[in-house]
Amino acid sequence: QVELVESGGGSVQTGGSLRVSCAASAHVITWYCMGWFRQSQGKEREMVAVFDSSGMTSYSDSVKGRFTINKDYSKNILYLQMNSLKPENSAMYYCAAGEYCYLPIGEEKMNTWGKGTLVTISS
Repeated sequence: QVELVESGGGSVQTGGSLRVSCAASAHVITWYCMGWFRQSQGKEREMVAVFDSSGMTSYSDSVKGRFTINKDYSKNILYLQMNSLKPENSAMYYCAAGEYCYLPIGEEKMNTWGKGTLVTISS
C-alpha cells in the first residue's frame, strides 16, 4: 500500500519562503509520477508541480520561476520549495502519486493522496 506523508507547512509573510516535504517509499520515489496539488477555500484543487515517471517536470504557470519540485532519493522525500510567496498561494498542499504516468499530468492520473499540509501567507 502506497503511503504519502506531508510535512513542512506553516505561516509566513508575503515574500517569504517555505519548503514542504512528502515522505514515500523508495519504489514510489523512483518509479511513480509524483507531485503537489493545492486547494484553497472555495476553489477546486489544482496542480502546482509534478514529476512524471521519466523525471520530467511540469509547473503551473502561476508558480513558474518561484517554486521548485525536487526529490531526495537518499531520503525518499519529494520536496516543493516555495519562494516569493504571495497571499494567493495560501492553500492546503497535497502530495500525490500515480503509477507510471507521464506528462501531461492532472489529478486524474494520481491514485494516492496524502492528508495535506496547510500553507498560509499573510500580507
